[in-house]
Amino acid sequence: MTMKNVFLFRWTWSIKLGVILLLVALVTYTSLGPATAPHKQIFINAQVLTMDKNNSVAEAIALENNKIVAIGSSVEISKLITSRTQVNDLQGKTLIPGFIDAHGHFPGSGLFKVSADLRSPPMGGVTTMTELLEALKQEAFAKAPGEWVTGSGYDDTLIAERRHPTRQELDSVSLEHPIYITHTSGHMGVANSAALNDLGITSETSNPKGGVIVRDAVSGELTGLLEETAQKPATARALDFSISQIMTLFQFAIKEYAAAGITTAQSGGLDERSLKVIALASRLGFIPFRVELWPWYEDLAEDILSGSFVEADFESELAKIGAVKIVADGSIQGFTGYLARPYHTPYKGDKDYRGYPVVAHKDLVLQLEKLHKARHRIAVHGNGDAAIDDILDAFAQAQAKYPMEDPRLVLIHSQMARKDQLLKMKALGITPSFFTAHTYYWGDRHSELFMGPERASRMSPTKTAQELDLRFSVHLDVPIAPMEPFTLLWSTVNRRSTAGNVIGSAQKISTLAALRAMTIDAAYQIFRDHEIGSIEVGKMADLLVLDKNPLTVDPMNLRGLKVERTIVNGVTIYEG
Repeated sequence: MTMKNVFLFRWTWSIKLGVILLLVALVTYTSLGPATAPHKQIFINAQVLTMDKNNSVAEAIALENNKIVAIGSSVEISKLITSRTQVNDLQGKTLIPGFIDAHGHFPGSGLFKVSADLRSPPMGGVTTMTELLEALKQEAFAKAPGEWVTGSGYDDTLIAERRHPTRQELDSVSLEHPIYITHTSGHMGVANSAALNDLGITSETSNPKGGVIVRDAVSGELTGLLEETAQKPATARALDFSISQIMTLFQFAIKEYAAAGITTAQSGGLDERSLKVIALASRLGFIPFRVELWPWYEDLAEDILSGSFVEADFESELAKIGAVKIVADGSIQGFTGYLARPYHTPYKGDKDYRGYPVVAHKDLVLQLEKLHKARHRIAVHGNGDAAIDDILDAFAQAQAKYPMEDPRLVLIHSQMARKDQLLKMKALGITPSFFTAHTYYWGDRHSELFMGPERASRMSPTKTAQELDLRFSVHLDVPIAPMEPFTLLWSTVNRRSTAGNVIGSAQKISTLAALRAMTIDAAYQIFRDHEIGSIEVGKMADLLVLDKNPLTVDPMNLRGLKVERTIVNGVTIYEG
């Protein structure tokens, strides 16, 4: 996703957030002290799915402080018990490594608690334009005149009218409030007249590089729809939340992630102020799990490369700064993903329409070469296969000039990657992260509307990648999809749509392979497989207790699994 609405943190409230989080964290730290793991604890009578290279299964493990020190049978591990050992008898329950959020936008899932929820089933309840506008009226009712009103997650292909709201329809909600609502893809949104006026956008305003200010085909007047980079100023204004809203957003996301079994979260796209705020909150114990922070190229790359921004200064035990993120194209379901062949359904009647790049190929080459020369980790968003071609070509040029043995560039989404592209990824040291829950949430429409049956069947090609021995992860891109790891697992294994159709049966993989893509292979992508992602001696004690064994559950019932306990660094951060 590009210009990730809630998740960019390019907002003036990041300073407000920094102040409030600092105060809260300091109070927590000084009153309770930092959470620490028991000096010694063991887990016995369990089904331990280690996710090591042999996929070993054990009965018990022992921890000392925050690390795993022994793995074996319950009898063997019980011999390590002393008077100071905390004993956890799991009574046959399953112990696995904690889930790693391979790509997402923490704390974006809290957005729907502080703005109008415009999502359609199965995520939300909006099914008509009338319901969408009514939700916005309710949001506007509680705000003073002149305050921005925002809503998120509307889907033009799921409401009865099958179209975006218009500027005039948002005007009918209120002329006193600037209104901006974001699309389910996160790549576009619609503004009312007051918002466009505040932003200085008129029918004479030129399209920004990598974006479109949509105009009526006949009159040339603004429709209110802003695509890709054109939405940036509207997003910044709409999401300038109050301190209380910010606290609500963060507190909800933290609780949700912990309960979902996320032991490493990702915030995949940050400016400098936002990165510093989250890093500080982590350092002071406000965020109880690990966070992987990815700065935006346009915000921080030059400062990182020049040395004026020193990443190590903002890292701590639980917070790490990872890849610099670049967005190469848009969203398939927003018709902005960049394809090699036209969309299945002509967009606005244009049978040759293929979407467009957000970053021109020549600029992408320069960006990747700069980062690769400096040996910096890189992540690039690419949905359409034309965008993926651009990424592969640009990185091939970077590798040719500045060879690196193990670069692990993460190709985010890789949604429409072809087999030839997966082969190139393997040759270049690129690792894809697939948004496999697309098959559930958007699979039917990819087949019928966006891609057509043949291309839709190849979306998120996990099985092909597995057959090529290309390591990959899977992700939810929260809040584009809800933070539901077992839905991700179920989708990756079954590839069922909301209508119950199988979207590409040839791309199904096993439960074990899908679990690895959510644990050890996700750790591999961020160069942390030596310390997290599997249950092995010497690794950090990031663990989940599940009510059932995923490997013995009917694959169609995987969504029903429950996290009973989440442990990070040996500390229990959630117990259900």
